[in-house]
Amino acid sequence: MRHTPDDVEEVLWSRHANPRSGWTRLPTGAVLVYAVYRRDWRLLLAALLWAAVNPFLFPPPETDDALMTRAVLAERWWVREEDNGTVGVTYPNVCNTGSALAFVWALVAAWRRRPGQTALATVLASGLKLWWVGVLVRRFDASRQAS
Repeated sequence: MRHTPDDVEEVLWSRHANPRSGWTRLPTGAVLVYAVYRRDWRLLLAALLWAAVNPFLFPPPETDDALMTRAVLAERWWVREEDNGTVGVTYPNVCNTGSALAFVWALVAAWRRRPGQTALATVLASGLKLWWVGVLVRRFDASRQAS
Protein backbone atom coordinates (compact mmCIF):
# COMPACT_ATOMS: atom_id res chain seq x y z
CA MET A 1 0.00 0.00 0.00
CA ARG A 2 1.45 3.34 -1.05
CA HIS A 3 0.95 6.38 1.13
CA THR A 4 0.64 9.83 -0.35
CA PRO A 5 2.00 12.96 1.34
CA ASP A 6 -1.63 13.85 2.14
CA ASP A 7 -2.02 10.53 4.02
CA VAL A 8 1.09 11.20 6.08
CA GLU A 9 -0.05 14.76 6.78
CA GLU A 10 -3.46 13.50 7.89
CA VAL A 11 -1.87 11.00 10.29
CA LEU A 12 0.45 13.68 11.65
CA TRP A 13 -2.34 16.21 12.28
CA SER A 14 -4.79 13.68 13.68
CA ARG A 15 -2.25 12.36 16.18
CA HIS A 16 -0.94 15.82 17.06
CA ALA A 17 -4.54 16.80 17.86
CA ASN A 18 -4.33 14.50 20.88
CA PRO A 19 -4.16 16.92 23.83
CA ARG A 20 -1.28 14.94 25.33
CA SER A 21 0.75 15.69 22.20
CA GLY A 22 0.07 19.41 22.32
CA TRP A 23 0.55 19.88 26.06
CA THR A 24 3.77 17.84 26.18
CA ARG A 25 5.13 19.71 23.17
CA LEU A 26 4.30 23.15 24.57
CA PRO A 27 7.42 23.54 26.76
CA THR A 28 9.77 22.47 23.96
CA GLY A 29 10.63 26.05 23.01
CA ALA A 30 11.65 26.90 26.56
CA VAL A 31 13.71 23.70 26.77
CA LEU A 32 15.50 24.64 23.52
CA VAL A 33 16.31 28.08 24.91
CA TYR A 34 17.52 26.56 28.19
CA ALA A 35 19.71 24.09 26.31
CA VAL A 36 21.33 26.93 24.36
CA TYR A 37 21.84 28.93 27.55
CA ARG A 38 23.51 25.97 29.29
CA ARG A 39 25.39 24.92 26.14
CA ASP A 40 23.89 21.48 26.69
CA TRP A 41 23.98 20.04 23.19
CA ARG A 42 22.53 16.68 24.27
CA LEU A 43 19.51 18.43 25.75
CA LEU A 44 19.20 20.55 22.60
CA LEU A 45 19.29 17.43 20.42
CA ALA A 46 16.79 15.65 22.69
CA ALA A 47 14.38 18.62 22.51
CA LEU A 48 14.64 18.78 18.73
CA LEU A 49 14.08 15.03 18.49
CA TRP A 50 11.09 15.32 20.85
CA ALA A 51 9.58 18.05 18.67
CA ALA A 52 9.98 15.84 15.60
CA VAL A 53 8.59 12.58 16.98
CA ASN A 54 5.99 13.91 19.43
CA PRO A 55 3.11 14.17 16.93
CA PHE A 56 3.54 10.49 16.03
CA LEU A 57 3.54 9.14 19.60
CA PHE A 58 -0.09 9.64 20.54
CA PRO A 59 -3.27 8.18 19.06
CA PRO A 60 -5.87 10.48 17.52
CA PRO A 61 -8.16 11.94 20.17
CA GLU A 62 -11.51 10.29 20.77
CA THR A 63 -13.31 13.66 20.81
CA ASP A 64 -12.50 17.22 19.91
CA ASP A 65 -13.69 18.61 23.25
CA ALA A 66 -10.25 19.34 24.71
CA LEU A 67 -8.88 22.85 24.30
CA MET A 68 -5.55 21.63 22.94
CA THR A 69 -7.31 19.40 20.42
CA ARG A 70 -9.33 22.37 19.21
CA ALA A 71 -6.13 24.45 19.09
CA VAL A 72 -4.50 22.01 16.70
CA LEU A 73 -7.68 21.68 14.62
CA ALA A 74 -8.04 25.48 14.59
CA GLU A 75 -4.51 25.98 13.29
CA ARG A 76 -5.08 23.48 10.51
CA TRP A 77 -8.45 25.09 9.69
CA TRP A 78 -6.87 28.55 9.66
CA VAL A 79 -4.20 27.51 7.18
CA ARG A 80 -6.07 25.05 4.96
CA GLU A 81 -9.72 26.02 4.93
CA GLU A 82 -9.46 29.73 5.59
CA ASP A 83 -6.39 29.97 3.34
CA ASN A 84 -4.34 32.03 5.79
CA GLY A 85 -0.69 31.85 6.65
CA THR A 86 0.70 31.65 10.14
CA VAL A 87 2.77 34.84 10.11
CA GLY A 88 2.09 38.36 8.91
CA VAL A 89 1.32 41.88 10.01
CA THR A 90 -2.45 41.47 10.25
CA TYR A 91 -4.27 40.27 13.34
CA PRO A 92 -4.04 37.60 14.63
CA ASN A 93 -0.98 36.48 12.66
CA VAL A 94 0.99 39.43 14.00
CA CYS A 95 0.91 37.62 17.36
CA ASN A 96 2.54 34.54 15.85
CA THR A 97 5.05 36.73 14.00
CA GLY A 98 5.89 38.44 17.28
CA SER A 99 6.20 35.04 18.93
CA ALA A 100 8.72 33.89 16.32
CA LEU A 101 10.73 37.10 16.65
CA ALA A 102 10.69 36.85 20.45
CA PHE A 103 11.88 33.24 20.20
CA VAL A 104 14.84 34.32 18.05
CA TRP A 105 15.56 37.04 20.62
CA ALA A 106 15.39 34.39 23.37
CA LEU A 107 17.90 32.19 21.53
CA VAL A 108 20.29 35.09 20.95
CA ALA A 109 19.97 36.23 24.58
CA ALA A 110 20.54 32.65 25.74
CA TRP A 111 23.63 32.36 23.57
CA ARG A 112 24.95 35.62 25.04
CA ARG A 113 23.98 34.38 28.52
CA ARG A 114 21.77 37.29 29.42
CA PRO A 115 19.35 35.64 31.85
CA GLY A 116 16.87 38.52 32.19
CA GLN A 117 16.49 38.98 28.45
CA THR A 118 16.37 35.22 27.92
CA ALA A 119 13.54 34.81 30.42
CA LEU A 120 11.60 37.83 29.17
CA ALA A 121 11.88 36.82 25.52
CA THR A 122 10.93 33.21 26.28
CA VAL A 123 7.82 34.27 28.22
CA LEU A 124 6.92 36.77 25.50
CA ALA A 125 7.32 34.14 22.76
CA SER A 126 5.16 31.65 24.64
CA GLY A 127 2.54 34.22 25.57
CA LEU A 128 2.16 35.53 22.03
CA LYS A 129 1.94 31.99 20.65
CA LEU A 130 -0.78 31.09 23.13
CA TRP A 131 -2.62 34.34 22.36
CA TRP A 132 -2.54 33.53 18.63
CA VAL A 133 -3.78 29.99 19.22
CA GLY A 134 -6.52 31.30 21.53
CA VAL A 135 -7.80 33.64 18.84
CA LEU A 136 -7.78 30.83 16.28
CA VAL A 137 -9.72 28.53 18.64
CA ARG A 138 -12.40 31.18 19.21
CA ARG A 139 -12.73 31.78 15.46
CA PHE A 140 -12.74 28.04 14.74
CA ASP A 141 -15.41 27.38 17.37
CA ALA A 142 -17.53 30.25 16.01
CA SER A 143 -17.25 28.95 12.45
CA ARG A 144 -18.34 25.48 13.54
CA GLN A 145 -21.32 26.87 15.46
CA ALA A 146 -22.34 28.95 12.43
CA SER A 147 -22.37 25.91 10.13
